[in-house]
Amino acid sequence: MSDMIKYELEFPVKASPKMLYQYLTTPSGLSEWFADDVNFRGKKYVFIWDDSQEEAEIISKKPNAYMKLRWLENDEDTYFEFRIEIDDLTKDVSLLITDYAVEDELEESKMLWESQIHNLLHAIGS
Repeated sequence: MSDMIKYELEFPVKASPKMLYQYLTTPSGLSEWFADDVNFRGKKYVFIWDDSQEEAEIISKKPNAYMKLRWLENDEDTYFEFRIEIDDLTKDVSLLITDYAVEDELEESKMLWESQIHNLLHAIGS
């Protein structure tokens, strides 16, 4: 297994943390931008794209703040996280994505997130 590189992306979002959190954690919200279909059972999400599906389990979450998940097929020590940050002064809302990728897939992985977050912002109307 080659070394995984941890990276972070930040996106400004014109939406309330509460509204954004719904898009990040509910099956109906996630299916609008992250996957074609999403099922949720217990602490596990099943994400479905065309003819593939992957499962992720919730490691930790805090309402309207963050959710950390782990792909079941990946290493125990890798995860991906959605974190909602609010600027103290401007009250601007940002979405921080933390994820891991192998070095030769890093740019591709970042581009995929950018594409998905573009869909998210479109769904929110941001």
